[in-house]
Amino acid sequence: MTHSTTPTYAVDLGKSSEAPLPLSPGPATRRPVARRLRDWLGAFVFTVPALVLFGMLVLVPMGYAMYISFFNWGGFGSPTDSVGLDNYTRLLDDPVFLGDLWRGFLLVAFSVVLQLPFALAMAVMLNQKLRGRAVYRMLFFAPYILSEVITGVLFSMIFAPDDGLADRVFDAVGLGGVGGLWFAGPDTVLPTLFLVMTWKYFGFHMMLYLAGLQGIPAELHEAARIDGAGSWQRFRHVTLPLLAPTLRISVFLSVIGAIQLFDLVWVISAGGPDHHSETMAISMFQYGFKRYQMGYASAISVAMFLISLVFALAYQRFVLRRDTEGAITTMRANR
Repeated sequence: MTHSTTPTYAVDLGKSSEAPLPLSPGPATRRPVARRLRDWLGAFVFTVPALVLFGMLVLVPMGYAMYISFFNWGGFGSPTDSVGLDNYTRLLDDPVFLGDLWRGFLLVAFSVVLQLPFALAMAVMLNQKLRGRAVYRMLFFAPYILSEVITGVLFSMIFAPDDGLADRVFDAVGLGGVGGLWFAGPDTVLPTLFLVMTWKYFGFHMMLYLAGLQGIPAELHEAARIDGAGSWQRFRHVTLPLLAPTLRISVFLSVIGAIQLFDLVWVISAGGPDHHSETMAISMFQYGFKRYQMGYASAISVAMFLISLVFALAYQRFVLRRDTEGAITTMRANR
């Protein structure tokens, strides 16, 4: 019997005594870095025009407003009469500005407590399977499309004292005593103005809520229904928690809009009667372009900016924190 003379060798499967040679960075290692640099360069090139426009149209005017707020300047020539912080200390003693703060707070409270829940109720109703709900959505959203000037002129005619459509309707149904001065009365101008604001803006928030409601999976409501949850329980424990991010954004937009409200109030009442519907933006316009006190008007604008900034930062820090963290985590995971 013939045996093979081919030698056999034992292979050591353990750790080699020699250290592995380090791999030199080849093209495959350098390519992601080059791609990343190219992406950053492309983003920078496309971002620069927007940053330039933002700086010229936003940052420069803001800086100039802060600069002239330290002067007693009427708007003509160059500001030379420096008054330091006098314009800002004047704000704290100005009953008109303090009244503007109070009225702004009332408008914010009315919006959050009344307008937004009404918009949410309409969104929940129109999210059901109703006949003609697309028509109702269009009708409720249509006022938001109208400009503030058209809305102001329209409701100025509707609520004209003694001769407007509102008084005529109340007289026709036997409620003539309900009508009144509307925008011309110190006690009625703010509630009437808020009624117009609700008609104008609730459709926008309703559409936000509709978008959020349609993003909630129907399986969750079906599972809750099978578990015996009623309509209110499903709304409280399923709809509201999943709609919370949309609600928080809606509240933020509503508060910022109420702080900066100008054009609708200016067309309807111009801040009257006797400052009872005046806002900070209207006071800024009145002092700047009617009384030619540009320095003091700039101080009001800076105060508006600081109020909005502090609210935005605090709201993002304490309310939108979970939403922003979730968005950042998702972006990182998708890289």
